[in-house]
Amino acid sequence: MSNNIGNLVDRVYREYLEPNDDIQSFSVLRAGLDADSTDTIVQYESEYLTSEEEDAMEAGAFIEVGQELMLVTNLNTSAEQITVKRAVRGTSLQTHSINDLIKLNPVFPRKNVFDAVCDQIENLFPTLFAVETKTVTSGSGYVLLGSYDAPGNNNYLVSVLKAISQYTDFSQNSDQTGVIFQPVSVQMIELPNPFTYTDSEGTERTITYTSGPNQVNALQFYSIDQGHTCYVTFKKKFLDVRDYDGDGDVEDTTLAEIGLETEYEPIIMAGVAAQMLSGRDIPAATVENVTQAMQIQNFPVGSSNSIRNSLLQYQQLLITQARKYLRAKYPEAVEINGVNAGVQ
Repeated sequence: MSNNIGNLVDRVYREYLEPNDDIQSFSVLRAGLDADSTDTIVQYESEYLTSEEEDAMEAGAFIEVGQELMLVTNLNTSAEQITVKRAVRGTSLQTHSINDLIKLNPVFPRKNVFDAVCDQIENLFPTLFAVETKTVTSGSGYVLLGSYDAPGNNNYLVSVLKAISQYTDFSQNSDQTGVIFQPVSVQMIELPNPFTYTDSEGTERTITYTSGPNQVNALQFYSIDQGHTCYVTFKKKFLDVRDYDGDGDVEDTTLAEIGLETEYEPIIMAGVAAQMLSGRDIPAATVENVTQAMQIQNFPVGSSNSIRNSLLQYQQLLITQARKYLRAKYPEAVEINGVNAGVQ
């Protein structure tokens, strides 16, 4: 299983797009490259290339390092150097390290595969969704999810699945606590983005989301006094990997950070493969590799079906199975006049 987006992209290549008997021409960097458009000399190791492959890196060819495509403007085989124009065809400048892989005229550019992975994750919702449980302190009036100085990704929350607490108001209008968790009635409110409010110290604050859904979310509690700890489980959209503000390298973003369960990986991979192979002349080795991968999953590719259609059918089967699991574990909450009753 993959633990981050980069590993998931690699798995798509390994299991679908680049079979071992159809490896594309490649070399490695002899020196690193800065994320600077003036750093245009690529030093490569010639020992990984045949003379024909090396000659193919002449002016007009494309090379790829990481997600960055570069246009070759000059080749110096004796010095093992390529002069390039950086960040072409919609890719961005990146920093590259010694021994990073150089691909020559890649059939499936990594940036394209990465974008396809992002598209497939985004398209899972609303059929599939992420789930997140938050600890929230009940209050009078609305309780904002997030704050002006730490908004988080609470704008991706969609609805409340359930809410529970050990503190519950009873008919005697007194609070009791114990080891038993009781349901809490709660309503999620969508507020405009940005949203200006006055905090508990009387200071005017503004909470703003610059990426993702254009809304600010808050909770309204019922049947519980303010100041009590509640555990609220939300249905949530998967985070957009391209907008994720993690450690700076989007491929290092873990699946858990965007809310993606590891069992959803085959769904993503089948969709990416179908998206990448659509409308292309598929190499024979890739056709054989995809066919074998589908047969391993007991989903043979019939002669009347195209590779792409078979992949989409296989993906839909996996989505249906995952959806049944979600419905069984997280049934829709009971709502009365828009208020979540806190029970399933």
